[in-house]
Amino acid sequence: MENSAHIGYKEGYFNQTKGIINKVDIADTKIVAELRRNSRISLSDLALIVGLSRVTVRARLTRLQAEGVIIGFTVVLADDVQEHPVRGLMMLGIEGKGTDRISRSLGGIAAVQAIHSTNGKWDLIVELGTETLKDLDKVLAAIRKLDGVSISETSLLLATQMTTKRSQSVETPSLLDRK
Repeated sequence: MENSAHIGYKEGYFNQTKGIINKVDIADTKIVAELRRNSRISLSDLALIVGLSRVTVRARLTRLQAEGVIIGFTVVLADDVQEHPVRGLMMLGIEGKGTDRISRSLGGIAAVQAIHSTNGKWDLIVELGTETLKDLDKVLAAIRKLDGVSISETSLLLATQMTTKRSQSVETPSLLDRK
């Protein structure tokens, strides 16, 4: 499945992959919001929630898919949200040009779930997951000792309010294919 970043605008939806602005109105935004909450919702239920007819919702979904605003439907599993009981984000400041070397070192640490480059005060943001706080403390100490890490700050993730993250892309039939 194509990976595409989308940024919402008042008058439209900018698709960074295709470099185009799609016209999206309030009703489209409601449809997308409901699908983010429950990608397996029936067309009838979706129509009822957004206050449109089933035929209108179907037509809007067809258009949103054709324009690349909606690129797929998926299911988010409990394991996708929380694979480890203790999770955290570690922001790293790196001296000089050591980002690539440090990223490679981080990739070899089992507790590292993702590494993100960023702008601003921090050079990297590292997603961590461990079984215990004691394990997380050991991982944090090891990362701080990496040559080139000049400063760090860690935040524990207490609860996930909403996610679209998925460990593996799972293709599901289009909502339009359902009766």
